Amino acid sequence: MAGKKSEQGLKLAPVLDLNEATVLHGKLQALRGSDVVVDASAVERCGTQCVQVLVAGAKAWEADKKTFSINQMSPAFEKTMQLIGVNFEQILSKEIA
Repeated sequence: MAGKKSEQGLKLAPVLDLNEATVLHGKLQALRGSDVVVDASAVERCGTQCVQVLVAGAKAWEADKKTFSINQMSPAFEKTMQLIGVNFEQILSKEIA
């Protein structure tokens, strides 16, 4: 399905709650094996369950030696990350050589 350097985009929903965590997990599973760019610009509310799914995704992509990045973080998304102590810049800063 995917070519050598395929990059897939994933736009996050405005509300990332418990119900969305399962949906987000499924979407990430479908993109496995591709480089992924996550667009968090529309996020208005973000629960810890979805953050856990994103962190697990970043770790899975690292293990697969694929790129996983989060771009265009909304202020609400960034504030939630600060409040719960998640630094995606540190998690995602490791480039795969």
